[in-house]
Amino acid sequence: MKTGLKETAGTVSEKPKHKGGRPKLTIKREAFVRVRLTATEHFVIAGRAKDAGMRISDWFRSAAKAARVVARLNPEDMQIMRMLTGMANNLNQLTKLAHKDGLLSVARKCDGLMTEIDQALKYFNSDDR
Repeated sequence: MKTGLKETAGTVSEKPKHKGGRPKLTIKREAFVRVRLTATEHFVIAGRAKDAGMRISDWFRSAAKAARVVARLNPEDMQIMRMLTGMANNLNQLTKLAHKDGLLSVARKCDGLMTEIDQALKYFNSDDR
């Protein structure tokens, strides 16, 4: 017997209904940084981003990730720099003395001083300071 009502198959849909639009991003960028640039700086950065085929914000992001930042000198490093300056002055005085008295009499003094200067420069050129 037929009644006048239609029977619907599967009244509850198993799939969620998509409303359309762009899919939600899995990683959302919520924080922002403002940078003030001169017109020249902006022109240079825009040119580099264009050459790389990127937007300026994408270029900035990748440049910031790849940047190598060297920390400021701490008090111990400043003391070593002052010591290095003093050694450079001593070397200059020894050079003047070598010209005056002869090179062989000053050679031992210069060798010791050059070793100290070399150690100080190696310390400043190392990445672990």
